[in-house]
Amino acid sequence: MTEPVVAQSGPFPIAVEAGRTYLWCACGLSATQPFCDGSHRSTDFQPVTWTAKRTATAYFCGCKRSLNAPLCDGTHGKI
Repeated sequence: MTEPVVAQSGPFPIAVEAGRTYLWCACGLSATQPFCDGSHRSTDFQPVTWTAKRTATAYFCGCKRSLNAPLCDGTHGKI
């Protein structure tokens, strides 16, 4: 597997808590999108660790191609 699976064609809006760390699924195989469930073990992908700086809604990338991973940068509009 050289390309990640597109989990969805838009971002996942998630309420995050300041100081909490999240593991974003980079492979697209996780059943608990947008977060890692260990499904990457059969791939060369690794989850991305991200810590929220403030309590807010974060928009996690669903297409798995953001240049600002784990957050959405609008790349899904180009694929």
